[in-house]
Formats: sequence, C-alpha cells, structure tokens
Amino acid sequence: MRDVAAEAGVSPMTVSNALTGKRPVSEQTRQLVMETVERLGYQVNVAARSLRQGRTGVVGVAVPTLDSHYYSQLSHRLVRRFAQAGLATVVEETHASREGELAAFRDSRLNAYDGLVIAALGLTEREINALSREVPVVVLGEQELHQTVDHVSMPNVEGAESATRLLVERGCRRLAIVGSPPLDALATATLPEGAAFSLRAEGFRRVAQEAGASAVATHAGVTQEAGVRCAEELLALPELPDGVFCVTDTLAFGVVRGLADHGVRVPEDVLVVGFDDVEDARYRVPSLSTVAPDHQAIVDHAVRLLTRRIAAPDAPPQDVTVSHTVVERESTRREQPVRAGAARRSRAGAR
Repeated sequence: MRDVAAEAGVSPMTVSNALTGKRPVSEQTRQLVMETVERLGYQVNVAARSLRQGRTGVVGVAVPTLDSHYYSQLSHRLVRRFAQAGLATVVEETHASREGELAAFRDSRLNAYDGLVIAALGLTEREINALSREVPVVVLGEQELHQTVDHVSMPNVEGAESATRLLVERGCRRLAIVGSPPLDALATATLPEGAAFSLRAEGFRRVAQEAGASAVATHAGVTQEAGVRCAEELLALPELPDGVFCVTDTLAFGVVRGLADHGVRVPEDVLVVGFDDVEDARYRVPSLSTVAPDHQAIVDHAVRLLTRRIAAPDAPPQDVTVSHTVVERESTRREQPVRAGAARRSRAGAR
C-alpha cells in the first residue's frame, strides 16, 4: 500500500480508504488509486488481513442466472472490482427463485463470507431485512426497500422513456414493447423476472401515450428464443409495428432474428431498441441501439457499500440509482423513412 501511495502521490490511508470504502474519498482520487493498483499489480494479502481482522476475505455474489448477457457481465465486473479491493468472490445462481435466494444467504452464513451482493427477485422486503442481520448485504434490483438495506438500482422508468422517445423521434407511430405484460394490467401484473420489466413497461407506456402512438405488448420469457416468439406474435398483427422497444438486449437479439426469418429488415422496415448495453449489442448485425445504464457505477457502488457495511455494520443504509445514456447504433438508423405499408408488403412477400 505504501508503494501504491507513493506512485499515486497520496497517503497510505487514502489508498486504504479507496480500497475498503471505510471512509469516503473523491471519485477522482478513487479512480487514481484503482488505476495505480492495476498498473502495479498490487494484491492484498488476504490471509494476513483475515487473521488480523477476524474475516475470511471472501464475499458472495448471487445472481438469477449466469446464462444471461447482462448477469454474466455484471458478475465478471464484480469479481474484478472485489479483487481490486482485496476480496475473493464466490458467484452462484439463484434461478430467480425465493428458495435460491434464501440458499445464497444460508451459504454466506455457513461459509462465513464477509458479505453478500445479491440481485434479489423472489424475497420480500421483510425477509431481506431479517436476513441482512445475519450477513452484510447489498441488494441489486428494483425492490422497494425503503432505505432499510444498502441498495443499488437502475433508472428503469427513465431509461425506457428515453428508448421509446428515440423511436418516436425517428418517426415511429405504431409501437410495441417486448417483455411486458398487457399495458392495461401494469398496475396489477407480476412477472417472474421481477419489477424491473414492469417499470420499463411503465416508461414505455408514458411516452407512447404522450406521443399519441398506438402501443401493444408481448411477453414470452427472457431468452433470445422468447424474443423470436414475440417477433412472430408481432408479425401476426393486422399491422406490423414500426418501432419495437425490448426490455433487454437479449430479447432484442431474438426479435431481430425473428423478423429477419420472415423477411422483415431492421432498421429498413422496423426500428428496434434494447436495454442493458451488453457487449454483444455493438457487434451484432445490425448493431443494437440500447439503453446503457452506468455499469461501472453499479459495480463501484455495490463494492463500496458492501465494504463499508462490513467495516461499519451500524452505518445508515444507502439507496443509489445510477445514471443512464441511450446509445444509438444501426438498429434505429435508416437513411430514408419507410413508405406506408412497406413493412406489410415485405412481410407478405416473405410468405
């Protein structure tokens, strides 16, 4: 740590605070320390620190699935960031079930993990509050936790509004959302994937209504295959939507594939935008326009809050929502507007 401090031009205590989150440092200083740590190849001596502090130096990360563009990349980023903070990470899948999430807490307790980051979908606020007394925890996701535990969330409504507004600004007036319950049932609908999709649907609904655009919704799951099935449902409508918002990039990949299988082109016939800005979005053909939440901020806040909670169990909980941008790529860019009925003729020709 003295070497890092000397190289970065800060004190050893500043290095310690930047790594552990025990005391706040400015974002500029934290970034400087992290870059120096990575450049020098600094590693915390976990065994020595565990003996001194009575900790294992291991934290858990629990996500619904690793077979997902978003959660696999999130887990990878968390593992790397915790390593920079001198903590080893155990990653496990909960399968988006209450039982799986309870097992993650149980494993954290039995294996004496120092803390747990969990993307919780099945547990109630009361259950999370009770379990957080047994192990330091940071919750990722959209639960209404009323600032009872440390919590990091995405701007789901605002991001979906931005994505839908992009479609409207590009001339779309027949809108569809993929990954949503019926729009007239949003207030009462419950999706197994959790609240995020309903929040994104609410943002879509608001902008579509403000723009006076027609809007339909379809939902068949969260995989690329589900996106293909949703595309087929859209193709069966009397009039094909000219703009599609998908609540995840994974679904958007499936929608683009399903449309292409029937001769409908993106973006020439239909514009498509996703949500998450996973790495594959920039490499698909066409490259995918998408809502990009601040992924680095999600990881940084999660690590900061957990290390803070480990060091100071009685610290007041924090609730953080990260920012977002819309990244426009090929899937919403077309040189000339489509003539009325062109998408229908293209679809008919494919048949």
